[in-house]
Amino acid sequence: MSDSPTVDSNSGGSGGSDSGRRLPPWLKAKAPGSPRYLELKRLVKGLELNTVCESAHCPNIGECWGNGTATFMILGDVCTRSCGFCAVKTGRPTWLDDGEPDRVAEAISKLNLRHAVITSVNRDELPDGGADIFSRTIQAVHARCPQTSIEVLIPDFQGNWEALELVLTAAPEILNHNIETVPRLYRIMRPQARYERSLELLERAAQFGPAPTKSGMMLGAGESRQETHQSISDLANVGCSILTLGQYLSPSAQHVPVDRFVHPDEFVELRDFALGLGFRHVESGPMVRSSYHAENQVDDMVAAGPLIHSQTTDPQ
Repeated sequence: MSDSPTVDSNSGGSGGSDSGRRLPPWLKAKAPGSPRYLELKRLVKGLELNTVCESAHCPNIGECWGNGTATFMILGDVCTRSCGFCAVKTGRPTWLDDGEPDRVAEAISKLNLRHAVITSVNRDELPDGGADIFSRTIQAVHARCPQTSIEVLIPDFQGNWEALELVLTAAPEILNHNIETVPRLYRIMRPQARYERSLELLERAAQFGPAPTKSGMMLGAGESRQETHQSISDLANVGCSILTLGQYLSPSAQHVPVDRFVHPDEFVELRDFALGLGFRHVESGPMVRSSYHAENQVDDMVAAGPLIHSQTTDPQ
C-alpha cells in the first residue's frame, strides 16, 4: 500500500498479531466494540469507503475508532505492490472511483473530526499514481470541513515529482511518507520501492513548504541499532519534522517474520536520539503506528511555531 503506514502507514504495515508467536506483555491493544467504534464502522460501510485501520489489521483500531478517529484509504483496497510487511491485498486494480473525494469529505463532516488522515494503496498503473484523487480529496475536505486539518500519507508516485507537487498544491497540513525500514531490508520489505527515492520525496516536500513532513519506521524486522540511527539521521538531514517509530508485527506466516520484540526502553532511547537531531515531534513506542495520536502532532507543530527550511539544497 501507499508505501505506507507503520502499519495503520505510510504510509501499509503489519497488523495486530504475529502469526502464532507469543507477544510480550507490553504489546496489548484495546479490543474493538465500543459504541463509537460501531458507529464509525457503520458510517464507513454505508459510504463505501476503505480504512487502512481495517485493511492493514491495525492493532489500535479499538482505541482509535473508539475515540472517533480513523485513517481513510482512498484509491481502492487493492495495491499494485507486494510489500513483505503489509496485509493489504495485492493485485491489478481496473477502476477509479471519481466520487470518492466527496464521500470522504462527507464522512469527516459527519464525524466532526478536528484532524483527518488520508492514505492510499499504491496505484502504479496510473500515470500520476493517484495524485489527482489525493488533491481532489484534500480540496473536498477543506471546502466542506474548514475546521479540519488534513494529513496525507502518500506513496512515492514512482518518483513523479509533478504528481507530488499536485498533492502539495492542494495544501495538506502535514505531508507524510514512510520509509518503513532501513535500506538493507528494502529487498524483502519494500521490493518495488527505493530508499533514496523516498528520502528525495521528503526533501522535495520539505523544500516546497509550508506543510511539515513526517515519516515512520517499523522496528524489529532485523535492522541493527546502528542502521536505525542512520535512517533517523537521514530523515533529519532531509528536513523531516515528525517521526513515528513502532514495533513490526507480521500479519501472517507468508509475510516477513518478526526478528525481535523491541523493549519499550529502547523506544524511549530512540525518541531522545531523534529529538536530539532536531525532530519537532516523535512518537516512539511498541504500539505506535503512523497515524497514532496524529491530532496531537498537529498541536505540537502549531505550538512550535513556523518551520524554517534550509535553503542549502534545491531539489528541483
